[in-house]
Amino acid sequence: MEKINGRKICLIGGAGFIGHNLALHLHSLGAEVSIIDSLQVNNLASFTATSEDSVNRSLYLRILNERQRLLQDAEIPLFVQDARNYHALSKLISEIKPEVVIQLAAVSHANKSNKDPYSTFDHSFRTLENALDASRDRVEHFIYFSSSMVYGQFSKDTVSEESICNPLGIYGALKYGGEKLVIAYNQVFDLPYTIVRPSALYGERCVSRRVGQIFIENALSGKDIKIAGDGSDKLDFTYIKDLVKGIELVISKDAALNQTFNLTYGNSKSLADMANIMQANFDGLDIQYTPKDSLTPDRGTLSIEKARSLLGYNPSHPLDVGYTDYINWYKSFYTES
Repeated sequence: MEKINGRKICLIGGAGFIGHNLALHLHSLGAEVSIIDSLQVNNLASFTATSEDSVNRSLYLRILNERQRLLQDAEIPLFVQDARNYHALSKLISEIKPEVVIQLAAVSHANKSNKDPYSTFDHSFRTLENALDASRDRVEHFIYFSSSMVYGQFSKDTVSEESICNPLGIYGALKYGGEKLVIAYNQVFDLPYTIVRPSALYGERCVSRRVGQIFIENALSGKDIKIAGDGSDKLDFTYIKDLVKGIELVISKDAALNQTFNLTYGNSKSLADMANIMQANFDGLDIQYTPKDSLTPDRGTLSIEKARSLLGYNPSHPLDVGYTDYINWYKSFYTES
């Protein structure tokens, strides 16, 4: 497989949190990056379509505009197109002629998925099927973003790619079903693929209200932080900068083809650990504990030994380092006029 420099890479759903960070990183390596995105899910269209003052709406619009500015400054083309429209998506793929397609279009929050399963299917599974069919016989490598939620309730502290998947709730079920569909397209149409399972992501310019983001926003606005449960729940928190380095390896290594990888930090920490980092960075911060959602599985560490062995993946941001960097970025962005 060729190196990244000069390769045509298309990110479907690429204007979101993961996508824009990944697009900027691949562009910096010399790739010809393009993005297809409807801007409807956790993006400009969803925050500008209503006059209602949703939680931190003005802040999120600033963040989303910053994403757009960075992409424009890098001259990364953004095609505003709904991936649920198969014919329009297929036409775009045929015109862009990417060698690599990265499928990111999806509803990105498990709680939202359980509350609105139709929309989740529409934006996650339908877009995936369209992307796969538009890519067969056209691209060299299809990369699908799955989730650690496919594992469901962890049966032990650490799971590997060989562990049995038993997803809990709509979000995990659709992600796991998506994995099976990707593999089926390889079996039937010989479409080379890689499935990626990230976990508990955090980092700059996120608006999807992940736990680390909510903690910081509450602290910045003078509110207490709230923990679902007693704080002992563990997650394999992963800094966005480590994830995009992992995708760089997935694209550039032949060993990634037709494989599934956990791409996380590889060492889980508790919500209480994250809260302690918050208290070290914000004076007088109090913690409240709330009931845990029954559809939130008990999780832990995702083994990254396979990615380390086959790809040379070596994440470099433990939670105390990466989360502190994120806090400092948010403090700076929050206080800008």
